[in-house]
Amino acid sequence: MATIGFVGLGTMGLCMARNLIKNGHQVIGFDLSEMAMNAHTKNGGEAASSSAEAAKNANFAITMLPNGKATKEAILGADGIIARLPKDSLVIDMSTIHPLETDQIREDLKRNSFSMVDAPVGRTSVEAEKGQSLFMVGAEKQDFKIAEPILACMGDTIIDCGGPGAGSRMKIVNNLMTTSLNVLTAQVLTFSDATGLDRDIALKVMEGTAAGRGHMSTTYPSKVLKGDLDPAFMIDLAKKDLDIAIKFSEVLGAPISLALEAEKIYKEAQEDGRGGQDWTAIFDMLHKKKFPE
Repeated sequence: MATIGFVGLGTMGLCMARNLIKNGHQVIGFDLSEMAMNAHTKNGGEAASSSAEAAKNANFAITMLPNGKATKEAILGADGIIARLPKDSLVIDMSTIHPLETDQIREDLKRNSFSMVDAPVGRTSVEAEKGQSLFMVGAEKQDFKIAEPILACMGDTIIDCGGPGAGSRMKIVNNLMTTSLNVLTAQVLTFSDATGLDRDIALKVMEGTAAGRGHMSTTYPSKVLKGDLDPAFMIDLAKKDLDIAIKFSEVLGAPISLALEAEKIYKEAQEDGRGGQDWTAIFDMLHKKKFPE
């Protein structure tokens, strides 16, 4: 059994602290919210008066906070974790913050002889409640091994994303995709409703194509990520279909702003001489512009 200082008992943190308790760990929690603290103690946790107090006898200090400023204060502040954390203990930050903030906190901890694991969380509070979170971990190999059993109490998928800072970077990359797709999904379903389609039928169709299944698991692995740009579906045809949707949306008065931005990129690809290539060649074009040979 480990003693764990847990700072940040919000919607996600409270679920995770409870799962640690269920797995036999002593969890000493701190949160600015009295309601959160009360809920934590009802779950069998112990309450601390500060981040430092939560960490004073801990084997692990976990932070799950809303932003970089709060995370830095909780870890490095005058009454922060490092003020009382034993020197052989490990800091695990599960917050979603700017990767450069993660790097700076890690460097500050290192100067104080502490090691840190960045392990931001994938999935939502629904999975966190069930102990089925996904963790994107950035750490030295030895620290990953130490943190893994603790993370396993809170999640069922633990991915070593590379060295220190890789977890924080992976979370931002992942969330760029999910947050952008959320808007696109909302726009597409609004457009679909505006055409008069039955929504359930539209969902059924899109769930069976790359529209719903996602390019990451369908078109990209079979084409551009293998270096194959021979067309399964040409950029010229994709651009033609996109233009039809844009023109139809104007008639219907349904906003599809992300499609307008995508159209610019398809046009750029055509101007780059890629009209006859597979539509996944958009990635090849963008990647070569960023990383010219």
